[in-house]
Amino acid sequence: MGSVLVEATILYMSTRHNPAQVLHEAATVYKVNTDAIALKVKQEFTAKEKARAEKKPPVEATLAKKGGSAKKAA
Repeated sequence: MGSVLVEATILYMSTRHNPAQVLHEAATVYKVNTDAIALKVKQEFTAKEKARAEKKPPVEATLAKKGGSAKKAA
């Protein structure tokens, strides 16, 4: 019950003050390594973007399969 009260207080304070500062201070108090989390999230987003780019075929290859050309489409 106590941890719920603490979390509610942190959320309430983040709505009344600078949210980034309040959350950063709370992370510091609870010894959360925000830099490691930020790095992990950045790596995951980079991997997702790379996978998305590999799945998407180039426009010219798509038009060539359909029998058209890039100049006709423009």
